[in-house]
Amino acid sequence: MDHLDLDDVLADFVELEGGRADLRDDRIQAKWQVELKPFCLSKYPVTQALYHQVTGHNPARFTGESHPVEHVSWYDAVQFCNQISAHFDVRPVYQMGESKDHVTEDLSADGFRLPHDAEWQFAALGGQSSPLYGEIDEIAWFKENSGGTTHEVGRKAPNAYGLYDMLGNVWEWCFDVYDAEVYGSYRIFRGGGWNDPERGCLATNRRRSHPTYAIDDLGFRLARTRR
Repeated sequence: MDHLDLDDVLADFVELEGGRADLRDDRIQAKWQVELKPFCLSKYPVTQALYHQVTGHNPARFTGESHPVEHVSWYDAVQFCNQISAHFDVRPVYQMGESKDHVTEDLSADGFRLPHDAEWQFAALGGQSSPLYGEIDEIAWFKENSGGTTHEVGRKAPNAYGLYDMLGNVWEWCFDVYDAEVYGSYRIFRGGGWNDPERGCLATNRRRSHPTYAIDDLGFRLARTRR
């Protein structure tokens, strides 16, 4: 593995104070609120370079070290979080059960993790109420401007919290199960991707799929629990 410095990785994290997230799901006509504790979130989706440094391989369809890694399943993303935690000798957040679907998290651990659904939306809104934190062409790579590919992270304008590519480029896995009673182990992903129209790239959009699902417009972003 190439040299990977913890301070360099942590320099790309934004500390968020937490607050309240107002969530909704039009499929089941439900609205609810989540109170969030302070947490940290990376400014950028995980890049192909970082993924390769940690795992030794790059599953992405589109080539570019500074492009977001894609073609990663939820299982891949969780394993990556534990791998990068182990590399830096910090306590992993996730514990794997006997069943592959049984993954638990220890939020007291100082390792890396996926954001929760409510954390992701809170961060993406950047303190605003609008599901778009700016003019779409200025903040996101989406169907009308992507040219059919991902792009280097951080090339579009950030939101008010200093977070880049929260909308467009690639969708991002969250930790949460979507609806265990109806969809079983399906997990949530957020944010829209390079192949979505503008209406698909909103901070309030929620999608879901099986944790083995992997496609060329789906990646992830790292979070940490604030100390």
